[in-house]
Amino acid sequence: MRVVVTGGKGFLGRYTVRALEAKGHDVYAATSGKYDLRKRLDCAALMADQHPDAVVHLAARVGGIGDNYERPGIFVYENAVMGLELMEAARKAGVEKFLTTGTACMYPAEARIPMKEVDIWNGRPAFETVSYADAKRLVLAQGQAYQEQYDFNAIMVIPSNLYGPEDRSTHVVPSLIRKFLYATQHNEDAVTLWGTGNASRDFLYVEDAAEGIALALDHYEGYEPLNLGSGIEVPIFGLARTTAAMMEYEGDIRWDITKPEGTRRRCLDTTKASQKIGWYAAVSLKDGLDRTINWQISGGEM
Repeated sequence: MRVVVTGGKGFLGRYTVRALEAKGHDVYAATSGKYDLRKRLDCAALMADQHPDAVVHLAARVGGIGDNYERPGIFVYENAVMGLELMEAARKAGVEKFLTTGTACMYPAEARIPMKEVDIWNGRPAFETVSYADAKRLVLAQGQAYQEQYDFNAIMVIPSNLYGPEDRSTHVVPSLIRKFLYATQHNEDAVTLWGTGNASRDFLYVEDAAEGIALALDHYEGYEPLNLGSGIEVPIFGLARTTAAMMEYEGDIRWDITKPEGTRRRCLDTTKASQKIGWYAAVSLKDGLDRTINWQISGGEM
């Protein structure tokens, strides 16, 4: 298929383009420099210029808890409008399949663990990231409505917390690595991290996520979203200790409990992905961290 990948030069986007090309697809990586997906005319122009059979929508306004907490209006508007306008443009252009990515923070703040796709509407998301979560929920609802009214093949996959080489974001794994690297280089005897450390997350290596997206594009058709995660619940204090040990940092780890840490627990049930598309997370957290740390230490060069 001719596939347009929005955000194709971003962290997940680069890996997804490679995964799709490995499966024989003809891929165009759309960037914000040429198409502003917040604008209806640009979304229509992207469809007219590239004539895609399928669209993988990865472009997003992303950031850590601090960014979400400080700029909720930007997060809800930009993520919602990009999804709404692009899906409508794709529908009008006769695109055969539209895949968009959600986020694990779409789940209710007190969702049962592991989180199942059927529970996504059973409560409100955590307040620290609710704007981003609500924008993604709206795009999920749009895809479901388009399936019902237009028979439009719109699907969503929900990756858990992504990490890996080439990640320059403020998310937890790259932030930890940068902090421990800085502390080591400057002989600091302590590193301060946000929250209590007791919150847990499901960490997914980016190559595994990209493979899941490629498989879902080829093989999944469904009304409900599809979880992509490791299925392993990891407390942040455990992740911090493991990362420090792997980087040979011997100083103290301190926790600033005045700072937010988001949802208390997060771990995705990936049974459906295994059954529907034969996908599972192949890279262990230890191996993934090792690759990510080595990339960061080498100066962030591939």
